[in-house]
Amino acid sequence: MSREKTPDKDNTLPVQSRMLLYRTEDGRTRIEVRVQDETVWMTQVTMAELYQTTPQNITLHLKAIYQEGELDPQTTCKEFLQVQPEGSREISRNRKFYNLSAIIAVGYRVRSSRGAQFRPWVLDWAVCSGAGSKR
Repeated sequence: MSREKTPDKDNTLPVQSRMLLYRTEDGRTRIEVRVQDETVWMTQVTMAELYQTTPQNITLHLKAIYQEGELDPQTTCKEFLQVQPEGSREISRNRKFYNLSAIIAVGYRVRSSRGAQFRPWVLDWAVCSGAGSKR
């Protein structure tokens, strides 16, 4: 597990999180998902990679999901401070991440074969070693 910061009130609250690697059945796509607060989290870019579409398409689906009241953005979207390399430096940026409910809701709208492969994997994680487990 790595210790990272979330942008809480003072932007200094350390939280526990870890990363899992999802690999598609054909082995061609590897996607890193964040695990925190007993759920998985992805950015729009990561969801686009998973569902083999564009980040813009993911944005359109998320907007519709929130506008239709299917999900509440307050409970399914969270900003995390993410450190990433840019050239020779490491830059910290706040990034929006979406939880499993949002990821699956988008997946049903995108209707990709990768989404159909991802659902059993993530549900197996939730049952066997994820939510509520101390493994």
